[in-house]
Amino acid sequence: MTNEELWQSVLSQIQLNISPANFATWFANTKISTIEDSDVIVSVPNSFSKEWLEQKYHKEILRILKSLDENIKEIKYVVNPINVKLSNIDKKSFKKEDLNEQLGFSELEVSKDTNLNPKYTFDNFIIGPFNEIAYAAAMSIVEDPGKNYNPLFIYGDVGLGKTHLVQAIGNKIKENDPGKKVKYVAAEKLISIIVTAIRNQSIEDLKKNLRELDVIIVDDIQFLAGKDKTQEEFFHTFNSLYQKNKQIILSSDRHPNNIPAITERLKSRFNGGMIADINIPDYETRLAILKQKTEEKNVIIPADILEYMANNIQKNIRELESAVNRMAIYRKTNKTIGLDDAKKLLKNIIVSPSKITNYKKIVETVTEFYDIPSGNLFFTSRKKEFARPRQISMYLLKKELKMSYSEIGRKFGGKDHTTVIHAYQLIEKEYEENDKVRQEIELILQRIYSK
Repeated sequence: MTNEELWQSVLSQIQLNISPANFATWFANTKISTIEDSDVIVSVPNSFSKEWLEQKYHKEILRILKSLDENIKEIKYVVNPINVKLSNIDKKSFKKEDLNEQLGFSELEVSKDTNLNPKYTFDNFIIGPFNEIAYAAAMSIVEDPGKNYNPLFIYGDVGLGKTHLVQAIGNKIKENDPGKKVKYVAAEKLISIIVTAIRNQSIEDLKKNLRELDVIIVDDIQFLAGKDKTQEEFFHTFNSLYQKNKQIILSSDRHPNNIPAITERLKSRFNGGMIADINIPDYETRLAILKQKTEEKNVIIPADILEYMANNIQKNIRELESAVNRMAIYRKTNKTIGLDDAKKLLKNIIVSPSKITNYKKIVETVTEFYDIPSGNLFFTSRKKEFARPRQISMYLLKKELKMSYSEIGRKFGGKDHTTVIHAYQLIEKEYEENDKVRQEIELILQRIYSK
């Protein structure tokens, strides 16, 4: 039996005992490189895979190998990464952007053809129990777009990897078949495109372009709520693509039945395919994500700090990445980092469970921060100096106290829950994309939890 045949026999048995998602994650690009005496040398693509095979699957792999060849006594895992030839790289391109690239902050150029970001791939997508079903559905779609799970509707809270997954699908489909017409669009952008087309009397051209696609990916579909004309146009585009077996992929922060102000006929279409949720990752998966991010950014973070981060940043993968970024910046100017240093660096991300807040404290802090009378938050005035603090208050009440949208609406003079949803989504989006907004909110949170 050759080394390749031996390893394929191992993989065929491993595959029976773990999910397809985990199998694809941990065993892709692995092989037996050599067998030295009684030691099997297994080649893996990166140190991240090496650690997981050693910790999670070593005993099972060794058991199977011994059953196939009784002379085998031990396994050693070695990293054999894909090599990139430096001669193919334009050395002049390494300029002042190098630091951002090393820290992982730079965004790869978005494809003008597809609107997809090439950094979103399955290779750097971590799979765990929290997203296993969504990942398995995604892989099924890649194999045969338009035939399996159409539409695919993925939902989950912010920062859990929905955008990464839906764009990875698009990138993989395009890689497999460059001739496929794939288009990614955020729902808010789609609204803008349709409104502009109507204004410019070019809506028929837009319809034609959309209906010629092989794959359409619409992110944050919940933003279509209340946009009747956009919903109508999207409904007809949806039907046209569906009837031609073209793949439709949608993401949202909630189940389609829980999106307010969406027509029943659209909800019916959304429910007609595969609906998969992405939940909060468990501790082991969070730790795995952190280790992968440190490897990507080429930064060494002690194990006790990674464990502290995994234990205390529980609900948002983006926050995990943000925490690693902070560590990376710190390590650029400091030789060592201890747990106390990490706690100071992460104090705005990790809030001690012993620190609690309430409705009154949040409202008071916001009004003090923006120097407005507290009563003005509850008026219907749309003046920016009042509307903005009101939206931030609604956002913080939802984020920090987990109050329902309806409950928050009642607190603000009986406002409809859709108004609160709009405020929350608006501030959440700005928090993620605008450094100034993020700094403002973190300052407010510092004041809230220091009272």
